[in-house]
Amino acid sequence: MTDEEDERSMTLNVGQRVRLVADLRLAGSVTPAGEPLEETGAFAASVALAAGIEGTVERVDEHHRQQSHEVREYLRLKSLLDDFGHQMPSASRKQLEEQVGALEEQWVAYQRQVLRVTVRVRLDNGFVLDDVPEEAFAFAFA
Repeated sequence: MTDEEDERSMTLNVGQRVRLVADLRLAGSVTPAGEPLEETGAFAASVALAAGIEGTVERVDEHHRQQSHEVREYLRLKSLLDDFGHQMPSASRKQLEEQVGALEEQWVAYQRQVLRVTVRVRLDNGFVLDDVPEEAFAFAFA
């Protein structure tokens, strides 16, 4: 893994200095200050932010994976097997092991899902980027 890939794989924290890793173009409709929100789309605007702009992380949001019924059942049965399996009659333990085994594929798939992390970053130029995937930033080194 290169140094750049390594620094991107680390989790960002509040208060940390970061830099934008790619050029961004923000585009959409804008409403002049003081205009009612119903008047949206009166103007079109575009702002470009160059890679390398630095800022400070203000918030980190982790968006947790959704557990399916099968994943919850796997966790329940696996816990039961781990905690009490040694005390169970062999036929009951074997049946429980089979049930856990039947749900293992869903458990593995759940574990492979990537935890989505977004950040709010106040850039040094005054712009604030909110709900941006953390992969858009890397650590800024002094």
